[in-house]
Amino acid sequence: MAVRRVLQTASRGASLRYRCFSTFPARSFSSSPLVQTTTSPRHAFAYGANDEVARLAASRRRPLTLADLLKHGRPPLCKDALLASANFTLSLLPARLASRIEALRNLPFIVVSNPHVSKIYNNYLHSLSTLLPYQQRQVTTLEEENQFAEVLADLVHTHTNTIPILARGFLECRRYIDPTEVTRFLDTHLRARIGTRLIAEQHLALHFASQPVRDNPSEQQDTPKDAAPSNYIGVIDTALQPARIVKSCEDFVGEICELKYGVRPRLNIGGQPDASFAHVPVHVEYILTELLKNAFRAVIESGNGNEPIEVTIAAAPDVPASPVHDPKAKEKWSHSDSDTGFHMDTVVGTADANESIKCWSPSQQSITIRIRDRGGGIPPEVLPNIWSYSFTTFSDYGMNGSENGSMDALNTISGSGGHLSSIAGLGYGLPLSRAYAEYFGGSIAVQSLWGWGTDVYLTLQGVAMPSCVPQH
Repeated sequence: MAVRRVLQTASRGASLRYRCFSTFPARSFSSSPLVQTTTSPRHAFAYGANDEVARLAASRRRPLTLADLLKHGRPPLCKDALLASANFTLSLLPARLASRIEALRNLPFIVVSNPHVSKIYNNYLHSLSTLLPYQQRQVTTLEEENQFAEVLADLVHTHTNTIPILARGFLECRRYIDPTEVTRFLDTHLRARIGTRLIAEQHLALHFASQPVRDNPSEQQDTPKDAAPSNYIGVIDTALQPARIVKSCEDFVGEICELKYGVRPRLNIGGQPDASFAHVPVHVEYILTELLKNAFRAVIESGNGNEPIEVTIAAAPDVPASPVHDPKAKEKWSHSDSDTGFHMDTVVGTADANESIKCWSPSQQSITIRIRDRGGGIPPEVLPNIWSYSFTTFSDYGMNGSENGSMDALNTISGSGGHLSSIAGLGYGLPLSRAYAEYFGGSIAVQSLWGWGTDVYLTLQGVAMPSCVPQH
């Protein structure tokens, strides 16, 4: 019974997160590629459209802002707004994909020759070659937008398992590349991937929430039965309550603990459980699931399973947002890796000068969640390494699928629910959680009292929502 509940929970979570993709059947597209792809990295290096990839990778890109994702307004969108969203998406994705291709090319050849790494490399080449024809001719009709959304959904599905595939590739190549270099590459790559998927999934969510599309903004439209709640703009929940996600993650992790350990620790939520802000629920869910897995396992394995895990939620007061006047700060922004950073600007940038957001409240807000457990703390010799990507916790024997491999059972089961948790057992949980938090200006801090317990402080940065959002 416990197994059935866990699998049902995992399946239900995955279907809710990605219900917007289910309309399009997964299939391959035979569009004429502008970038030649092969199964051989040697041929891809030698005969690919290197000039086009290099040009796009070197093009000037500014960091993504939350205003960029919200500027098209609340769904359902009218025809013009939906086409603008599609073309805005196309203006961002090719350069980001090209940047990742260049980064993969800069790895040692023996690493890129690994079949796992080579597969990811060719996936990026295929995605770029698929999107370039759309970017060059723009999306001008609803028929083209529908076709673009179908292609985009297929590409998102293609890159679903990028993280575990790359992890296995680097694990197999660990003797040929320095661990520090691997950590640096993966940290940059995974952060860039967060932004790329967010851009694509935002348009897909707007697309599905706007069907059928109105030609005229003044036309009335009935809300579809399966439309997202009114507080959603794409994948962004403008009134997200962390306490609700904590409870959902508690139920999920608790079911797993019951199955593996036969015991389910208690969890108390205090502070300001009604606090809300704007954020991406899937990201918050992944972070909290990882942190609660660690806390639940710690209290059980330390023999303190009767001690409750205390979760405290605190909303920081609104802080007036001030523009950046420091020339050095602006220069740092313009020269930073714009693929891996997210800025909380409430002013739309130059990516699409024809769009703007009005009536923004000039303030920022953040919510801090403290997770406190009595699990005995983290050993001092382990603490400095908790943010490093691990390549030894998943043995070669475990990679072959044996149930007796070194993959942790708690992670294995929780990894069955969706792509965000499919890296179970690879030691990526904490560093990837930090990447998700920091991408939006947040942070994760760990304070361990060895022999007693651990406090984890998760700060999530949001923005105060506009007093009026563009309606279409």
